[in-house]
Amino acid sequence: MGTTTEIPVIGRRERNRQRVRARIYTSALELFAEKGYDATTIDEIAERADMSRGTFFNHFPRKEDLITEWARDRRRTLMDRIEQPPGTDADDTGALLHLCMSGLTQLSEAQRRVTEIMLTAWVKTGGPLTEEPCTAEVFARIIEIGVRRGDIDSRVDPVLLGNLLRDAYLGVVYRWARRTTDPGRIAGELRDVLDVILRGVAARTATPEVR
Repeated sequence: MGTTTEIPVIGRRERNRQRVRARIYTSALELFAEKGYDATTIDEIAERADMSRGTFFNHFPRKEDLITEWARDRRRTLMDRIEQPPGTDADDTGALLHLCMSGLTQLSEAQRRVTEIMLTAWVKTGGPLTEEPCTAEVFARIIEIGVRRGDIDSRVDPVLLGNLLRDAYLGVVYRWARRTTDPGRIAGELRDVLDVILRGVAARTATPEVR
């Protein structure tokens, strides 16, 4: 007999709290896109959200907590778009990883201005050193599937390669964020980087020894 997982019911007070928090967050991103992160004050965010300064601090004790929220929001969206369960219909591991990179590309391109500003603020506050490695973990799970399928060399460490793919992705995004022209280049550069890495880790058929 199967088990039923109960979905917790969110009360009115919690729904209210979430709505207020979301309004503050949305108002902050709008202002960051208009003025930049450093030039935007907490008072301006509270005014845009139509609430008091005290209410802002109830939800975000520091301005930097908005950067953390942005990073978490990206992770949630990313997981919704690219996480693939075992047994996916994708043809091979390369297709899965390209799907993953495509999701990351769409996420950055959809909000380019905000991504540029928040990425810079995230780096300045040490985000790359303290973030949860969820992107690398998704890559690693796909690599594990590839090893089991025989697409990826069995000697490859999925965790190591997952971290390498994550680092390659961030490097491309950092360069993309610095360019004011050629906005579509991120997709092509990520595809090329991934192809180079895949060629290096693809499983190879053993060649008979020549005597």
